[in-house]
Order: sequence, then C-alpha cells, then structure tokens
Amino acid sequence: MPDSQTTRPSAAPAVLADRHRRMQAALTPEYDFEPRFLRSVGGPWMHYLDEGDAAGDPILCVHGNPSWSFHFRKVAGRFAASHRVVAPDLVGCGLSDKPSDFDYRLERHVDTLEGFVDALGLERITLVVQDWGGAIGLGFATRRPELVERLVILNSGAFRSRAMPPRIALARLPLLGRLGVRGFGLFSRLALSWAVERKRWTPAEKRGYLLPYASWRNRVAIDAFVQDIPLKESDPAWSVLAETEKSLSNLADKPVRFGWGARDFVFNDRVLEKWREIFPTAPVDYIEDAGHYVLEDAADQLVPAIRNFFAD
Repeated sequence: MPDSQTTRPSAAPAVLADRHRRMQAALTPEYDFEPRFLRSVGGPWMHYLDEGDAAGDPILCVHGNPSWSFHFRKVAGRFAASHRVVAPDLVGCGLSDKPSDFDYRLERHVDTLEGFVDALGLERITLVVQDWGGAIGLGFATRRPELVERLVILNSGAFRSRAMPPRIALARLPLLGRLGVRGFGLFSRLALSWAVERKRWTPAEKRGYLLPYASWRNRVAIDAFVQDIPLKESDPAWSVLAETEKSLSNLADKPVRFGWGARDFVFNDRVLEKWREIFPTAPVDYIEDAGHYVLEDAADQLVPAIRNFFAD
C-alpha cells in the first residue's frame, strides 16, 4: 500500500498553488471549487475537489481519459449539501502534476488512488466511476471492499477485452498517433465531439475540458492511457485487469446502479451485457440518446436517479 500524506491547500508549494488558482480562475463559474492538494510521499502532487459536509458519507468520483474532476462538477453541485463529494485528478490529469517520468500504467494509478483514499481517511464510500475510472476505481474497490458502501458505474469497464474501436487504434499508431495525441491535442479535442450526442458545449465547458491539456508536456497522461489499453496477455495492464475481474465478486453484496449512454462507441452494449452478468440485479438507467460522457448528455436524468439510489 502506498505511503501517503495529506496537505491543506496552503501547504502546497506557493508556485503550484498560484498556478492552479490562476487556471481555476479561467474556469469559473463552471468549476468554482477551492483547490486542494495531496502528495504521496516522494511522489507528485495531486489536485482534488473536496466539497460538502466533511462528516457526511463520501462520494468518491474517479474520472477517465481525457477527462478530470471537472467531469463531476454537477455531482459536486447537487450532492455537496448532503454528502462529502471528493474527486481527485489522477496524476498527469487535470490540475495535478504531470511529471514526464511517472509510471502512468494502470497498476500505479490504482496504487495512487488507494493511497489517496487512505490519506483522506475515506470510508463508507459511494464510488462513482467512468471510462478508465472503472478499471482504476474498481481495482481499488476490489482490494479494499470494506471501505466501499455502494457503486455507481457509468460507461466504463473493469475487465479484459481484445476489442478496440478504430478511432482509438489510430491514436496508438507509431509516431503519427503520438504526434496527434500529444502534439496537436486531437484526442482531447475530438472527445468533445465523439463522447456526446445531445450535448451542445458552451465555450466555458470546452475550456474546462481542454485547458489542463494545452501543451505537449501536459498531454503526457492522455497518451500514456491510450498506450496502456491492454489487448493481449503480455500488455502490462492485462494482468491487473484480470485480477480486478476475478475479484469483482468481492463487491457482490454492494448496491450497484448503472448509468449508461447507449451511443458510446467505446463502452457499448456488449460491455453493458458483461456488467449485467456480473451484477445481474443492478438497475440500469439506459439512456438511448446519450454518449460516452453520459453525465454531460444526461445529467438531468442521471443525477436524480443517483439521488433516488441513495434514498433506496
């Protein structure tokens, strides 16, 4: 288990805190939350959202690629009155540090999330996951099921697959793929079109998704996530996913609810059917005209459904 410590926002290096405050100022009012920082001992600084009642049961939101805690701003806005909403920016993402020499593979992200949870002392967690957040968040949850109270699974996976959509495969092409992802920022820019169906982005929302990934250096994790997608046994993340998949039975006694955009070209109906096999009694909010960013397309439907899930 990683050794971690928490710091108050004022404890972060002054230059780091100032840089992040200036970036957050550019995101207001879409992302108007107090910046907070945590550092794994000897590791990079993580930025995280932490809103609501500190004594309330926590909602822990884990984002995917090329996203960050901005993705859960509406969850924080709706539930902070009754819960403690915590959403970390994974290392390399959002407003967290983006070191070039970090090990951005799946196992390290799971380790870091586990250290994050321990550092904040979170328990009785409602875990909300999306995209890579499924593999990372459920990787943590299967290790530490005693800390998790319930699960909300949005379009994501936590099991092995040998399939890859052609649009994602293009991003893995030698040289050209990396140039597109890191050089021109195409992966994060195209996600704004590919990941939604009914959403019409405002300039502030577009800025929210793109601003943290405005340079080659700042897109290091986006590229690393793409390269880490496991398709065969020799891929580093394959064995990690295999262990998570095998251990999902550790969560069989937890209440689970799905929010699913039916027009997701990555996590499609075949992925949902696999989830139904694992959690056959879990209700599914299946939204026909929503895409991969189901919270963006259908927050007006999903957020009340999640609230009802808590009430049940």
